[in-house]
Amino acid sequence: MTAELNTALRSHLLRPDGDEDICLATYSVSTGARRVTHLIDDVLLPGREDRIVHGNATIRGEYVLREATAAAAAGRGLAILHSHPRGRGWQQLSRYDHDAERSYATLVREVTGLPLIGLTLAGGDGAWSARSWDTTEPTWSESVRVVGGRLEVSWNDALVPKPAAQAAQARTVSAWGEAAQADMARLKVLVVGVGSVGLDVALRLAASGVQHVGVMDADVVERRNLDRLVGATRWDARLRRRKVAVAARLARRAATADEFTVEQHAFSLCTQQGVAAALDYDVIFSCVDRPWPRAVLSSIAYADLIPVIDGGLDLAPHPQGGILRASARFQTVVPGNPCLACSRQINMSEVTLERQGLLDNPGYLEQAGRQSQDGAPNVAAFSATVIAGLLEQFVVLTAARRWEVGPPIQHIFSLQTRRTLEYTTGSACSMEGRLLAGDRRVSLVG
Repeated sequence: MTAELNTALRSHLLRPDGDEDICLATYSVSTGARRVTHLIDDVLLPGREDRIVHGNATIRGEYVLREATAAAAAGRGLAILHSHPRGRGWQQLSRYDHDAERSYATLVREVTGLPLIGLTLAGGDGAWSARSWDTTEPTWSESVRVVGGRLEVSWNDALVPKPAAQAAQARTVSAWGEAAQADMARLKVLVVGVGSVGLDVALRLAASGVQHVGVMDADVVERRNLDRLVGATRWDARLRRRKVAVAARLARRAATADEFTVEQHAFSLCTQQGVAAALDYDVIFSCVDRPWPRAVLSSIAYADLIPVIDGGLDLAPHPQGGILRASARFQTVVPGNPCLACSRQINMSEVTLERQGLLDNPGYLEQAGRQSQDGAPNVAAFSATVIAGLLEQFVVLTAARRWEVGPPIQHIFSLQTRRTLEYTTGSACSMEGRLLAGDRRVSLVG
């Protein structure tokens, strides 16, 4: 759910008198290759006659039937949410709560065609727990994620055990504490594009203790890549090894987690297969320099509520030698921040051209008087600034706890300074307008 919806739910469910409360919400479905995510998209607060508060809270059948019918008409599912005002951490179901949710599960499935989702809010620390009533017994979720300026995750320790801090992580843990480290380590993080920037990002995530890292890239290592792929060898280039294979090899060497997994996706994000794989992750790094995959990732950030950390380098040589201009940019795409199109990191007309195969077509470019997007200069020395900015965004989003990611940041090399780029959402933004659409997203892939 979004941070905004989380605030609205807390306001209703955590009563001043300390009693439990209850309400309904609708959800959309986001289906990955292996994971199904339920996106809470609207809160349906009860009317005066819709529930009874008596220490515990009882919901009325008429309320459930009415909202289930409306949800079905909108192509959405229904969720029941209640509070444990003094609870802390992941909450189990009491016999009373179990029987109450089960009594409505069949009704909701018959009306909406989707399972009833149950969520419990622990008032002591704000943690959520969740389950899906696919059958007569609940299937427990691995986690509940709240996405905004920070990524707040409530973990089901029974399914995703809390990792013990390793001696090799002592300096890392000292920066933000064991609790933040355990939360960050359990995230599934995808790096799209493992070139000069993405390769180093993947290695540093592994070194920081992240247990599950995915790398996605369809390219192979070539001799001309070796001045930027630090750790790749001439033998890798001679054998034309896949970049994801090289990234996986180096990430395993750098990993400090006791149990580390690196998953290789040797295909393009701009395919149904690529999008499905991306939807299995909690955070995505956008380390690509093409407009089409960036647009796909920007869409996923809103439709599927997966934070996307994007960065890039603008470097142009001077015709008479030296550098004409050089700057780096990094930003986190989450609800509340502008998408990559609204922040002018991508041009949607170039996305259309790339999808049509015209962005680098010599004949079209000559006729249109445009410059090719291929072969933009990039060097390891300047890439280090982008890498640092992306990892900084990741720490703020996941581990800093009291900080929040903000607007895009630009580092201007000639001035040796940073500045915040203030952008607003366009009035007709199709990406931010599809917030929480899930599987109803507008597809940008073939």
